[in-house]
Amino acid sequence: MFMKWWTVNSSPSWLKPAAALIVCTTLLFATGCSLLPKEQEEEALPTINPPKLSKKPEYTVKTETLETKVRGSGRLMALQEEKLFFSEDMSSKRISAILVKNGDAVEKGQPIAELDVSDLESDLKRKKLETRKDELTMIETLRKADEMTPEQVEQAKIDFELKREELTKLETQVSKSKLLAPFSGTIVSVTAKKGDTVKTDESVATLADLNELTVAASISADDAKKVAIGMEALVDINSAGQHKGKVKQLPIPQADGNNNGGFPGDGQGGRQDSIDQYLVVQLDEFPKGLNRGTPLSVTIITQRKENATTIPLAALRSYSGRNYVQVIDNQGVKKEVDVEIGQQTSTDVEIVKGLTAGQKVVGR
Repeated sequence: MFMKWWTVNSSPSWLKPAAALIVCTTLLFATGCSLLPKEQEEEALPTINPPKLSKKPEYTVKTETLETKVRGSGRLMALQEEKLFFSEDMSSKRISAILVKNGDAVEKGQPIAELDVSDLESDLKRKKLETRKDELTMIETLRKADEMTPEQVEQAKIDFELKREELTKLETQVSKSKLLAPFSGTIVSVTAKKGDTVKTDESVATLADLNELTVAASISADDAKKVAIGMEALVDINSAGQHKGKVKQLPIPQADGNNNGGFPGDGQGGRQDSIDQYLVVQLDEFPKGLNRGTPLSVTIITQRKENATTIPLAALRSYSGRNYVQVIDNQGVKKEVDVEIGQQTSTDVEIVKGLTAGQKVVGR
């Protein structure tokens, strides 16, 4: 027996290409990634924290002085102040003269303005002459009374009195053509001018006694029901600081029963603009150097309680007539507690029963 050895030179021709293919494949796997495109690095994303659930606010039950207040705005006005009007039966007449200007000091009875009543004056002159003639006729009638029946004499007297009444009425109407100052004071505004037609709801001027000013404020009709004469008030006067005082006068309700906080009649010349329509506060000490019209605000304490147990309104819960709060103890345990409430303000409420100072309650 014998063994035959294969050599390269003696290998079949078909093995050579196969061997070359194997070598190439091995080299490709050996080089691997060096022949592929380089991958991009992963982007570093920020860490997202889950949102925290909002925690309801907690409040401590307090003991304090609780005050309920009413607020209003106003200005300094004269205690004696009046808008001046011609009488209603002089409407449609024209103003012939304005005899004053702003800032003028006038005396009681001094003319403020005049109307053109030349037609009335002409009628009055004629009526006086007719009345004088009637007087002479009446004298003659009385001389002949013996020749007349009592009825005739009485009728003559009645006719004469009626004519005299017409004269008196005409004289009164002419006298109304002059607008006179009802009291001594200062003209603080003139709202009419020569040539204007008189209207019943438009004033001619405003007269005020500037020797005595006072605090006048407007408050709502609902707030007015809570205020009483003598209540404490704090007045903040523009440029003069805060001053203490007391309610001296309550406002008289307007005809329409509506007072929304504005000044009655401002800018309208209306008759309703008078000191009677305002809440008047008398200051403990009136500051000097102030002028009529200075703006101000008023705060009135309508109710006060010392040592009241209070919580914020935001902590009070109500349902079907039940008032309760959520109380939290030292271990963080919450429980509902029924409470009895008392005085309330815009921010706090008094707890009459159910809580003690120092406890913690949870807000809504």
